Amino acid sequence: MSDTIAAISTPLGVGAISIIRVSGKEAINIVSKIYKGKNLTKQKSHTLNYGHIFDGDKIIDEVLVSIMLEPNTFTRENIVEINSHGGIATTNKILELLLSNGCRLAEPGEFTKRAFLNGRIDLIEAEGVMDLINAKTEKSMELAINQVNGYTSFLIKQLREKLVKLISNINVNIDYPEYEDIKQVTNNDILSQIDYIYDEIANILKHAKDNQIINDGIKTVIVGSPNVGKSSILNKLLDYEKAIVTDIPGTTRDIVEGSILINGIVLKIIDTAGIRKTNDLVENIGVEKSIKLIEEADLILFVLNNNEKLSKENLELYEKIKEKNYLIIINKIDLDNKLDVSFFDKNRYVRISALDDECTEIIKNKISEIFNLAELNNKDLTYLSNARSISLLNQSLDTLYEVKKSLNDNLPIDFIEIDLRSVWNMLGEIIGDSYTDELLDKIFSQFCLGK
Repeated sequence: MSDTIAAISTPLGVGAISIIRVSGKEAINIVSKIYKGKNLTKQKSHTLNYGHIFDGDKIIDEVLVSIMLEPNTFTRENIVEINSHGGIATTNKILELLLSNGCRLAEPGEFTKRAFLNGRIDLIEAEGVMDLINAKTEKSMELAINQVNGYTSFLIKQLREKLVKLISNINVNIDYPEYEDIKQVTNNDILSQIDYIYDEIANILKHAKDNQIINDGIKTVIVGSPNVGKSSILNKLLDYEKAIVTDIPGTTRDIVEGSILINGIVLKIIDTAGIRKTNDLVENIGVEKSIKLIEEADLILFVLNNNEKLSKENLELYEKIKEKNYLIIINKIDLDNKLDVSFFDKNRYVRISALDDECTEIIKNKISEIFNLAELNNKDLTYLSNARSISLLNQSLDTLYEVKKSLNDNLPIDFIEIDLRSVWNMLGEIIGDSYTDELLDKIFSQFCLGK
């Protein structure tokens, strides 16, 4: 990290302002080579300086230059930000001048990576920065801010401190059994502390699923037989004509997608081809896609026709979805009732007519009830949400479960100490106290250029 990096930090395009960010030991000296105004090397930290960018004797732009001196910066290096007018040609020219005068083009996420490697933020906070950039709702923004501010990291650090104390006590008992003034740690002593740590991790994981919903939304698939009103329901939910609606069965042959908000949570809705046996090659491909999407969905909206008896295909489809989150939508209640719903869970179906405007609120309210979105909207969002951290917590929980079994089976304390150290390391990976270069490359490569 001895070189000085530069990148455009704002979206490239026509706009009022573009920001070109420079970070590294030589940041101020390099920018000074192309800048005319006050002497940047003599300016105080966190000041804004007016001047011009030059290419030789030619003025490129009128700019404001921010000077931030190490270590009180995001990367803990000298940072200069050039605020230029937001034209594509001007912005690229300034970046070109910086690169030709000693900067290297930053890799995606390299500014945040340097902030992590220099101890400015931990890995949860770094991932929170990415989540904040990608936040699509107020709730996902709130969750990301809590990660950036370090609230989530504090939970993990507390658990690691408890593990360190426990491991230390075990090691003292193993290495110095002859000292009478050392408290003998029994299996029961260890078990009570393990139970506490286990329950705390389980509690974090319990909330993590809700947080994934906040970040990623609810992937929702509308399924059912042809011509039951799936596309009409999609259009009603989206409040515009996204899908083609006809009386001809098999009109929808490929997936049609859209998104809505329910209680601040994104519902990603996919309308699928009607599921039936068909000799039509194209329609059959659509049916196969529909069945695959059922397996990947967080929620299935299973549409049935109130005016038709339950078919064998619909019964088979119900068997596929009944172990997942689902909502049965009984459509066309304005027609004669021929559908027997006696064996369906009454808490898992609604009766509507897609012709009526109020059907949208009926469906939304039931989805909110299934996912408890009203309560989710009022939770204190200080827990993890990304798949990497959740996977490590699950591994930690599995290892602690094995530790508890070992303690009950009176296995040697040496084995238990090894497993506890493994959990300590896994929790360290979450916050970045232990990591591999490959892991960092994978995480920060997902960031946008200039962040």
